[in-house]
Amino acid sequence: MSDNSCIFCKLASGEFSSATVYEDDLFRAILDISPATKGHTLLLPKKHAVNLFELEEPEVSKALSVAKKLSVAIQKTLQCDGINILQNNGPAAGQSVFHFHMHLIPRYENDRVTIPWETLSYSDGEAAKLANKIHQNL
Repeated sequence: MSDNSCIFCKLASGEFSSATVYEDDLFRAILDISPATKGHTLLLPKKHAVNLFELEEPEVSKALSVAKKLSVAIQKTLQCDGINILQNNGPAAGQSVFHFHMHLIPRYENDRVTIPWETLSYSDGEAAKLANKIHQNL
């Protein structure tokens, strides 16, 4: 199932050409055309899902397994110092293309790529209360 208006559906299906680094029955991984660093890879499911919440459980597990396999290959190929694996859900989280995808970004010491946020802190007992509330919704 794909969304005819979704560019990532078209990339995942092969309708639009891309530099494909991996493909199986569920996923295609391509080099991002606007990479943060060389080798920046997008992992796309072939079945349309807006975000993580819409993926079926087997696809969620397979996505992380494939992300690991790709990360190992990227590190071996590029000898990078690290890899960010990023996945955003919703506009407030930075999602701009509404088709689930994971970014695998090779990182190097002093590469000037930033993923900043300001850190917060919890008041006394607040973390335990919040953890309990989250746990109750599992």
